[in-house]
Amino acid sequence: GVELLYEDVPDTLSQLIRTAFVPKPGYKFIVSDFSAIEARVLAWFAGEIWRQEVFEKGGDIYCASASQMFKVPVEKHGVNGHLRQKGKIAELALGYGGSVGALKAMGALEMGLSEDELQPLVTAWRNSNQNIVRFWWDIDRAAMNAVKYHMDGEVCGVKFCYQSGMLFITLLSGRRLSYVKPKLGTNQFGSECITYEGIGGTKKWERLETYGPKLVENIVQATSRDILCYAMRTMSHCFITMHIHDELVIEARPGVDLKVLCEQMGRTPPWANGLKLRADGYETMFYKKD
Repeated sequence: GVELLYEDVPDTLSQLIRTAFVPKPGYKFIVSDFSAIEARVLAWFAGEIWRQEVFEKGGDIYCASASQMFKVPVEKHGVNGHLRQKGKIAELALGYGGSVGALKAMGALEMGLSEDELQPLVTAWRNSNQNIVRFWWDIDRAAMNAVKYHMDGEVCGVKFCYQSGMLFITLLSGRRLSYVKPKLGTNQFGSECITYEGIGGTKKWERLETYGPKLVENIVQATSRDILCYAMRTMSHCFITMHIHDELVIEARPGVDLKVLCEQMGRTPPWANGLKLRADGYETMFYKKD
């Protein structure tokens, strides 16, 4: 019966596993997650003011991105609404140095974009986000200097140092990211890059490549994780059943207010001054994707 009604049986069953998580009798689940946490953290680090203003005003980042790229107003289901899809695919694929290949991997061709449109899309996004592009290469330079010359460096409060055969990146939260036995190598394009030892796609210990935009991805995602940890401490009075990526699942009494918990979760840590956060949520009697 499942095979008859649904295309993918394993996927259907894996989705149903979520519903096995239920609150105890007389309670409800409140599921709250951060809105566009990585995009917000990246814009904050890089000082991309127009993006921060979009988030502050509660705007649609896909429409705003398309508007910035194509220099025309873009509204969802409104004027130039067809451009929102291009803004969305660009946002999802290009924030961490991605190019034409990343757009294809995100399904740009299946979404109706032509091969000829891809490179202009990359160029338009990078021209609209020059502070983010600058941030990639400032991070790249600081990491290179730390590995090559054992020079300490700092970019937007993120600190770099080489110590005891490790590259350490200290986040604003105080936590350190560690890269084992870093050294300089040459990538597939013939450019100088950093390599380090870690677990690769084969699940074996091997030498991996990295560079500025990829390090930015590590920094942004690690910072987003630390923000979630701060939120969990702020909400320690709640019973947090579990957390999934940027989402908290809280078991609460019927009278607990969803808006109050979202407001508490969206508070900015003291070490992230100026970062605009927002959390949204819903109530449910079993865990599910909203």
